[in-house]
Amino acid sequence: MSSKNSNKLNVPEARAAMDKFKMEAANEVGVNLKEGYNGHLTSREAGSVGGQMVKKMIESYEKNL
Repeated sequence: MSSKNSNKLNVPEARAAMDKFKMEAANEVGVNLKEGYNGHLTSREAGSVGGQMVKKMIESYEKNL
């Protein structure tokens, strides 16, 4: 299995903002992320970070309705 990241952002300049957002979400759920590859995370930890990110995006969208 390849470790190459195939995720593409529509706006390349947004990568730093998304990384910051991911770190904030990880801190909120108590997951210790480091810069770069985080292969040490369990599926549960990675899922909780992603879930927190989605939760925050939905809250932001509903707030701006």
